[in-house]
Amino acid sequence: MKEIEKNLNGAGMRIGIVQSRFNPTVGEGLLAACRAQLALHGVRDADITLATVPGALEIALLLQRMAQSGKFDALVALGVVVRGDTYHFEIVANESARSVGEVQLQCGVPIANAILTTDTEEQAEERMNIKGAEAASVAIEMANLLKELA
Repeated sequence: MKEIEKNLNGAGMRIGIVQSRFNPTVGEGLLAACRAQLALHGVRDADITLATVPGALEIALLLQRMAQSGKFDALVALGVVVRGDTYHFEIVANESARSVGEVQLQCGVPIANAILTTDTEEQAEERMNIKGAEAASVAIEMANLLKELA
């Protein structure tokens, strides 16, 4: 049996990041952790492109455009949806996750989804460093897996 080993070498990779501006504290925390992890795995800052959008529902469209450009080995979605008192939370949480997954499958470019869905801002702040770093690692690992299978 041939087993494909986990590969977190990001040297030479081009990474696109789309970040929601809706909750700037959590968004910036996610971004800082993601960038630090990308650097740890060898991705140069010059090989990272960041675009910001108003909210979580707008992330997928920009991811799609980036994926279609052929300029990126992997993409990362960063944002947060905090539960409120209305049904709006479920709509935004579900649709943002669905649309990001759909872009990934349609375009064939790996997308690490770090759009947090939490009950409170405090939960989001507790998770932002871990999830931002995890998203970077996932993006690199998936890009390397696809290269290995090509």
